Amino acid sequence: MLNLIMSTALAAFQESPAAEDLPARAVEPVHPLLSPLSDWIMAYPVTSALLIAAAVLVVGEIIHRAVRHWLLRLLEAVARESRHAWDQALFDAHLPQRLAWAVPLLVWQLGVDLVPHLSETILIVIKRGLLAAQIIIVARAFAALLDGINRIYVLRPRAGERPIKGFLQVASVLAHMAAVILVVAVLMDRNPAIFLGGLGAMTAVLLLVFRDTLLSLVAGVQITTNDLLRVGDWIEMTQFQADGDVVDIALNSIKVQNWDQTFTVIPTHKFLEHSFKNWRGMQEAGGRRIKRSVHIDQSTIRFLEPEEVEQFGRWELLSDYVRKKREEIEAYNMEHPDKEGHVPHVRRMTNVGTFRAYLIEYLRAHPGLRQDMILLVRQMAPGPKGLPIEIYTFTSDIRWVQHEGVQADIFDHVLATVPEFGLRVFQEPGGADIERALSGPARADKLKLHQG
Repeated sequence: MLNLIMSTALAAFQESPAAEDLPARAVEPVHPLLSPLSDWIMAYPVTSALLIAAAVLVVGEIIHRAVRHWLLRLLEAVARESRHAWDQALFDAHLPQRLAWAVPLLVWQLGVDLVPHLSETILIVIKRGLLAAQIIIVARAFAALLDGINRIYVLRPRAGERPIKGFLQVASVLAHMAAVILVVAVLMDRNPAIFLGGLGAMTAVLLLVFRDTLLSLVAGVQITTNDLLRVGDWIEMTQFQADGDVVDIALNSIKVQNWDQTFTVIPTHKFLEHSFKNWRGMQEAGGRRIKRSVHIDQSTIRFLEPEEVEQFGRWELLSDYVRKKREEIEAYNMEHPDKEGHVPHVRRMTNVGTFRAYLIEYLRAHPGLRQDMILLVRQMAPGPKGLPIEIYTFTSDIRWVQHEGVQADIFDHVLATVPEFGLRVFQEPGGADIERALSGPARADKLKLHQG
C-alpha cells in the first residue's frame, strides 16, 4: 500500500502543473502559524508528499492496531462475562474483527485529502479504491453477521428441526454478488443499474454456473419445509455409502458422520433424487427392532411324548400354555376319535410348537423389551437351511451398544434352550463334521480289533 501511494504521488507530481498553476486546493490561504510548513511543502513537493502520505498510512495503521489489540480484546472480555450467548457468538463469527478493517480505510480516505500536489485524477482513483475496499469489508462483515445468527440459532432446543444455515448462505452469496457489482460500478464510475440490467442477458450462463447451487436451494427448502432431515438424524444412503448421523446441513452439501467415524459429504439436491432411510422415527418411538431368526434342523421336529408334556407343564413359563393346549387337544380328540390308529387323525403337541410358545412367554417376561410394541415369534417358510423361527420385537433402549447387548442375551438363551426341546440348530457342515464322518468307520474297525 505504501509503495502504491508513493508511486502515485510521484506520478502525480510529474504530471502536476507548476506551482503558480496548482489548483485552489494546493494554494489555499493558511494560518500564519502554519506558514513555514506551507513554505516547506511548496519548496520540497516530492518529499512533503511522500512524508505526509506515509504519515497518513502510519496513523491509520496505529489506529487499526489499537482497535484490534485493545478495543476488541476489551469487548471480547465483556462478551465472555455476559450472560447472553449472542455477543460471544458474534465474536466467534469474527464480525467485530472484520469491521475493524474499516477503521484504517476510513482514516486513509479522510487523510488522502491532506497529501499535497496530487492531481484530481489520482485523488479520485485512490478514493474509489478505498471505497471499493470498504464495500468488500461490509460484505464480509455481513457474511460474518449471518454466521453469528446461525450460531445463535443452533443453540435453541429445536434448532435441528428447522435448520436455517442454507438460507443464510443464500443471503451471503447474494450479498457478495451485490458487493462485486458495486465494486465494479465504483471503480468504473458507472451506475450499478447498468450492470444489473446486463445480468438479464447472462441468465443462461448464470443458470449453468450455479446449477448445483440452485438445485440445492430448492432441495433445502423442500427438506426444511417437509421436515425430511434434521441435524442429529441417523440416516442410511447406500448410494453414497453413508450410514451415520447428520452433523451439518448446508446450502450445497449435507455432512454425515458414519459409524466408523469417517465423513460422507452428499450434495443437498441428491436427497431428492435418491431414496434414503431416516431412523428418526425409531428414536422418537423409543423402541429399536430385533428381527433375527434361529434355523431349526427339520429332522429333529417331532411329537412330544406324554412324559415330556408333563415335564414342560412344570416349567413356570409354559405351565399355562401346556394346560390350555392339553385341554384343547383332548376336547378335539374326543370329538374326532382315532380311526384305526392313524396318527394324522390325532392332534398332539410338537416340540417346535412348544418351543415357539416358550419363546413368546420368555420375551413377554423380558424387562428389556417394549411390551406395548409388536412382539411375535413366527415360523418362516422352510428351506434348505432348515426351519427359520424368527423373533420380531423391540428393545426399550435404543442406544446401539445397549440394544446389541439385549439382543445377544436373548439369543444366547434361545440357542442354549433349543436342545431342551429335542431340537437342533441347523448348521452347514464344516471341516470338523466331514472329518468325523470320514473317520467314523475307521474308528469302528480299530475298536473291533482292540476287543478281539
